[in-house]
Amino acid sequence: MLAEEVKREVMLNLANDIGIDLGTTNILVYVKGKGIVIREPSVAVVEKETGKIVAIGEEARQMIGRTPGNILAVRPLQDGVIANYDVTEIMLKFFIKKVCGNNRFFRPTVVICVPAGVTSVERRAVLEAAMEAGAKKVHLIEEPMAAAIGAGLNITEPSGSMVVDIGGGTSDIAVISLGGVVVSECLRIGGDKFDDAIIRYIKKMYNLMIGERTAEEIKINIGTAYPEGDQREMEIKGRDLVTGLPRNLAFTSTEAFHALSEPIMAIIDGVKSVLERTPPELAADIMDKGIVMTGGGSLLHGFDKIMSAETGIPVYLAEDPLTCVVMGSGKVLDGIQGIANGVIIATKTG
Repeated sequence: MLAEEVKREVMLNLANDIGIDLGTTNILVYVKGKGIVIREPSVAVVEKETGKIVAIGEEARQMIGRTPGNILAVRPLQDGVIANYDVTEIMLKFFIKKVCGNNRFFRPTVVICVPAGVTSVERRAVLEAAMEAGAKKVHLIEEPMAAAIGAGLNITEPSGSMVVDIGGGTSDIAVISLGGVVVSECLRIGGDKFDDAIIRYIKKMYNLMIGERTAEEIKINIGTAYPEGDQREMEIKGRDLVTGLPRNLAFTSTEAFHALSEPIMAIIDGVKSVLERTPPELAADIMDKGIVMTGGGSLLHGFDKIMSAETGIPVYLAEDPLTCVVMGSGKVLDGIQGIANGVIIATKTG
């Protein structure tokens, strides 16, 4: 009986190969045979003097803007790349251990998604961090490719498909054909820049300082890229920059539209730039099939409508934009032996 239990445990650990969407805002983890098992903010709370990690994930996110002077809430991934290598490595270890347990004999194969514009130095940093975190083998794939696979697009056919993946730190735009990226652009603009734009607008127009979490709530609840219908309103709280005292403010969806217009148009300009560089035959395919939007930023109200209006091409939201990238990594993991050339951009084995 004991031997059977040991055998079952061995088989369970052998199946613990994982795919990771290493996002600026959230980390999602896919386990082969189980699906998405972890979805947590990519935030860590660190003691300033010792560098000791106090909290990771959702627990750490709750502390943003509320920490005393001796501890600091940090996002180790900024604009889609590793800004703090040590904290990123600890976070990866934390999530890999959460999935695989403490078994030292079976190390997982890991597929990690990175932005399309990542440099060779940044690739190496991600590979090293994952290996140090306990992976046996690490594969890197580009986020727009993973998003296209996760959205159910047939990337291997000789036909153009266009995907716009708007994450927390970057927006990846790519035209894909025959299993490879033909034209792409990576913009350091995403959901975080939307939040910053709202903070700056309210500070400029009302002399009111709000926090990141309040800005994110505005973006989710009343943020819009294409104002139409009834105007929505939300009461927000912040600190008056003149008196220094707390103050309430009624903020409308129309004002949110004005606040967000600059980063939204920057992403649309990036889409137009990629379309201008796309070969005519693939451009014709995209006109027929449309543009697919993925990532949390694509959920901004009316974003698909304004992009369609500006480009003249039909735009569709993926079925579950938030999980497309990690689901794509899972599909790559399932078919790792026969995957098309060009999908995996780097591999490291320990």
